[in-house]
Amino acid sequence: MPAEHAAIVGAGVAGLTAALAMARCGISSEIFEQAPELTEVGAGLQISPNASRILAELGILARLTDAWLEPDSIRLMSGTTLRQLATVPAGGFARARWGTPYGVLHRSTLQRTLFDAVAKEPLCKLHLGARIKSRTLSELTRPADLLIGADGVWSQVREDIEGSPSPRFSGNIAYRFTIAAANAPAFLERTSVSAFLGPSAHLVCYPLRETSSFNMVAITAGNAASHDWTTQPTEAQRQQLLSRFSRWHPAVAGLFSKTGDITFWPLYETTNGRWQNGRDCVLIGDAAHAMMPFAAQGAAMAIEDAYELAMFVATRPVAEALRLYEAHRTPRIARLRQRGAFNQFAYHARGPIRVGRDIVLALRPPQSLAADLDWIYGYRAGA
Repeated sequence: MPAEHAAIVGAGVAGLTAALAMARCGISSEIFEQAPELTEVGAGLQISPNASRILAELGILARLTDAWLEPDSIRLMSGTTLRQLATVPAGGFARARWGTPYGVLHRSTLQRTLFDAVAKEPLCKLHLGARIKSRTLSELTRPADLLIGADGVWSQVREDIEGSPSPRFSGNIAYRFTIAAANAPAFLERTSVSAFLGPSAHLVCYPLRETSSFNMVAITAGNAASHDWTTQPTEAQRQQLLSRFSRWHPAVAGLFSKTGDITFWPLYETTNGRWQNGRDCVLIGDAAHAMMPFAAQGAAMAIEDAYELAMFVATRPVAEALRLYEAHRTPRIARLRQRGAFNQFAYHARGPIRVGRDIVLALRPPQSLAADLDWIYGYRAGA
């Protein structure tokens, strides 16, 4: 029979979205989170139309659009000359082409909005400070016929699934920081997402309305370290960051000296593997398929997973639903990973390849670049 009550491990974007999507289908759930409170971790997020469409279905998009910024465009910029290489229109164009908006916001805004919606939903119950060890959920108030692992790249639920993915260090580091909008240099466009591309690294920048600041993420090669979002780089790691950007335009390299509050975040991904045990346990989001941020779709894929899983388990016996869900989702994730790998190659290109990349991008009109994103942004989950 279809699912009636679900236990969800993890109260991040994937877990909270899953709870709301299940409730929309008449399925009750209990969400278990080890943290004693939901703190404001992370930094900025890009919410593309394929995800905002789901958030609209769940009734929370209006609360987000009051806080977020809808960028006019997504710009690809040269990190060595500051010249614009290409642009993809967003704003009203995104609403017209893909049916729902594209926005940028602080992760905590999305987390808090999802949390508030879950707290008001009678079919959802949240347990904070929960003791979690594999399938042992001591505070579960009634038997669950479905266990959902939404507990991230270091998932404990994954231990219950034979042949499940394993986490591995990608070889890349994200250095995250913010710059107050009042102190930001003029080349940081106030109404756009800008990705500066340079030798062996790239830097993504966009404004956050909630904090009157620019979210800055520099990604380059590095060594593995702590798994914590808030780790501060050592002096050696700071010097490694500066050396990676030493051949960039001085104005870009100078951004790293404008802030002392940089976090050092090693990027882990998961290998391929099974997402479900064939009976009653399934993984979603980063627990199933943590990927590199080169396609800016990590949060969007968690939201898609949660919504489509609910559609499957609401209409079919749980074991069958989980198998169909995995078969349905894995090709899309595989294609996105391929796109991310291509973007990494293109963004970090050096020498003649970089010159060729710049020429090709300059020849592509904005509408053509937008068409390349139709399969991502135009996706209608649950259709």
